[in-house]
Amino acid sequence: MKRVLFLLVLLAVCVGPAAKAYAAGNEDIRLHPNCKTCGMSREMFSYSRVLIEYSNGTFSGTCSIRCAAVDLALNMGRGPESIQAGDFNSRQLVDADKAYWVIGGKKEGTMSTRGKWAFRKKEEAAGFIAKNGGTSGTFHDALKASFEDLYSDLKLFWDGLKKHNQE
Repeated sequence: MKRVLFLLVLLAVCVGPAAKAYAAGNEDIRLHPNCKTCGMSREMFSYSRVLIEYSNGTFSGTCSIRCAAVDLALNMGRGPESIQAGDFNSRQLVDADKAYWVIGGKKEGTMSTRGKWAFRKKEEAAGFIAKNGGTSGTFHDALKASFEDLYSDLKLFWDGLKKHNQE
């Protein structure tokens, strides 16, 4: 009995702080569990999620930079105060402007055929490019690519719906 109690205490001491840190680092997912634009789970796509804080103090949580682009376009009158993106590897939010972005490559994007991924560290972005292809860029490059891809991504989705409805 003492042994079991000891193991439980040891487990709580070791895992407790890690679980608390994870919860604190992903508070935005608890507050905004689903993408405001498409409804997808932001926890499932924590590696591509975006959190926008607008100048009027409101927040918008999205699953991807593609959905964030739509949200930003719909809210042009409320300038963004801050934009954070999920780091591809750690899944923690990073300042989107300070992140190292990878655009394109073999890995299909979230809500977009062409991926756009944020990395906290430059060497991690370079490693992703070496393994998966793509090009490095800034947040604004990735945002521009999101708008450029929007029509083709929507057309692909609509064609899939049309085919599904005909079956």
